Amino acid sequence: MQDYTLYYWSVPFRGQFVRAVLAWAGKTWREAGDGEIARLMDEPVEQMPVPFMGPPLLIDTANGFALAQMPAIILYLGETLGLMPDTPSLRALTLKIVNDANDVIDEITLQGGQSMWTQERWREFVPRLEKWMSFWEETGRRHGLTAEAGFLLGGKAPGIADVVTATLWTTLADRFPVIASIFEETAPLTSGLARRVSALPPLAALAEKARRDYGDETYCGGQIGAALRKVAGETVHR
Repeated sequence: MQDYTLYYWSVPFRGQFVRAVLAWAGKTWREAGDGEIARLMDEPVEQMPVPFMGPPLLIDTANGFALAQMPAIILYLGETLGLMPDTPSLRALTLKIVNDANDVIDEITLQGGQSMWTQERWREFVPRLEKWMSFWEETGRRHGLTAEAGFLLGGKAPGIADVVTATLWTTLADRFPVIASIFEETAPLTSGLARRVSALPPLAALAEKARRDYGDETYCGGQIGAALRKVAGETVHR
């Protein structure tokens, strides 16, 4: 029996953070699949494992506990699997990083496709994207991060903050050359960290599985995915 059941679409978007933490912890999980997700979303709220509007949703097989909302799931896994830092301040900073990552992917998809990217809208957004990147860069700098060594919140080993950082930025950079170029220029310390952590066996295997399962270009899918690829996935331009 698998350790968890994950309800998330067949794309490496918000649910990829949950997959990354599960892989990092050496846990197994079943992917419920798009059809099962759609069916569950149509159920009366009273019949849902936990009230939720959309995935990710995670069920802990051992105790039947169900939870939605990506940051809440990451916190639950971090606490129950012993992956959170020892001090309240570092635990709070870890959760802050998770929430920042959640905000970045909301913004990069224009709040889930509420509007569509145009070249003009993208140019106007780039300074804000650079500011987001600078948050990671300054956080790492304050904790001794260099491009070649160290971790986002210090310490001697990667933590959830590093796993989430690597998942966020390498997934974007691998699929969108424009974002990769901006990231390398704006946040070289974070870029180095993301490459190092992403190369570790659990995350490297997960990234390879994502490429096999979803393709080299798929990110969030749908019209917003196509619009994002048009402005950030072809030529490197600023």
